[in-house]
Amino acid sequence: MLKNKRFPAEWEPQSFVQFTFPHPESDWAYMYNKVVICFINIIEATANFQPVLVGCFDTKIVQKHFYKKTTYPIHFAEIMSNDTWARDHAAITILEDDKPTLLDFTFNGWGQKFRADLDNKITQNLANSVFNKLTIQSLDFVLEGGAIESDGEGTLLTTSECLLSKFRNPNLDKNQIETFLKQTLGLKKILWLDHGYLAGDDTDSHIDTLARLCDPNTIAYVKCDDQNDQHFEALQKMETQLKTFTNANNQPYQLIALPWPDACFDSDGDRIPATYANFLIVNGGVLVPTYNVSQDKEALAIIQSIFPTRKVIGLDCKPLIDQHGSLHCISMQYPKQVKLNIS
Repeated sequence: MLKNKRFPAEWEPQSFVQFTFPHPESDWAYMYNKVVICFINIIEATANFQPVLVGCFDTKIVQKHFYKKTTYPIHFAEIMSNDTWARDHAAITILEDDKPTLLDFTFNGWGQKFRADLDNKITQNLANSVFNKLTIQSLDFVLEGGAIESDGEGTLLTTSECLLSKFRNPNLDKNQIETFLKQTLGLKKILWLDHGYLAGDDTDSHIDTLARLCDPNTIAYVKCDDQNDQHFEALQKMETQLKTFTNANNQPYQLIALPWPDACFDSDGDRIPATYANFLIVNGGVLVPTYNVSQDKEALAIIQSIFPTRKVIGLDCKPLIDQHGSLHCISMQYPKQVKLNIS
């Protein structure tokens, strides 16, 4: 008998959220104290909605950073890592007859841009401890969690630039990739977004920086209304293409534009990828990145209107975009069916 396989949506009930804590020898070294504070704030905010798993270089050292009482526990697991972007090196969960399987895709540093040998082993290392009662399937296919958005009903939203990158799965064409993803994730339909990018982004246009499924009928997306901005033309084309997409019932999506934040720059004067699309949905809440710019308040109000029954919280993520990612990028949620082996 064929199993009912599906890729759950982020807004479904969750068991926990996984993070990988920065270590002093990483690319964060030059601003380590600042980014540690950012991680602590995000992790503690998450733990007020549900349990958290923190992979870290030294549990005794990292645990000392956490002294505030949270509603749910924060669990620590000692692992080696290159970097901190759990969205892209963590496992992706599918449900087969409502039983979870953790898919351990290959992570190659966003198309061989950065060293990723340790990050690529994190899921298998966790399999020896907190994941040891879970079914884990390793796959010789490069895929990052930030590259895909699921509605839980068989529709996937992604970008052509990322999934068709010649540095990820060079021996597969678009049709072969689509077939593989449909079979592996239990999909019926893939929506390929062909336009849109953010300056300073290392991911080849991850979908979670540009457009997000908020429910089966709604997509929130970044909209640039400044004709003098370098992103204007590409994001106009992205908006036009989004208007052509249809959901699982072949109905057009409700499209909700997110504000375009003032340009942010690093200490070298290079533009860095600030985006309000990089929010994290948790049980009863939505954690939204903010950047200390004038559009923060409007972004929070719009996202609250999208998720009226959830508590929307803004968290300063300016330190994260200094290394070209944001809030969603450092986190990976697991559906309620995934249980950690923690005494």
